[in-house]
Amino acid sequence: MWRQAPDEHPAKNSTNLAAARTRMAADRTLMAWIRTALSMLSFGFTIYKVLQAFEQAGGVLPGRNINTPRAVGLFLTGAGTVAMLMGTTQYVFEIRELRLHGHFPITRPPLIMAVFMSISGVVLFVSIITKLF
Repeated sequence: MWRQAPDEHPAKNSTNLAAARTRMAADRTLMAWIRTALSMLSFGFTIYKVLQAFEQAGGVLPGRNINTPRAVGLFLTGAGTVAMLMGTTQYVFEIRELRLHGHFPITRPPLIMAVFMSISGVVLFVSIITKLF
């Protein structure tokens, strides 16, 4: 049978474990946002480069006057960047709320990766948009 220390209360221990589980769930959710954003960013960049190479090789693309490769790449990289920023914002709010129930450092590995991905997404988005104008 499990025995607890005399100074520990079962309710406090249960609350601490629940907060830790919620923190881990927030970590997993942020990692899912990162995967989604990475997929959108990489797919947008790949589509941009493939369609750009096709266009440079003399292929005819529909909607040639609106610069289709950049428009598709810009849309997907923009969507990936917005998804990453939304996920990061949600995570920060969740961790701040959890900090009311215990000490949880906000600089956790998933957040560091999310910030890196957000910066990468913004740089990629800006690089495509500067070539658009």
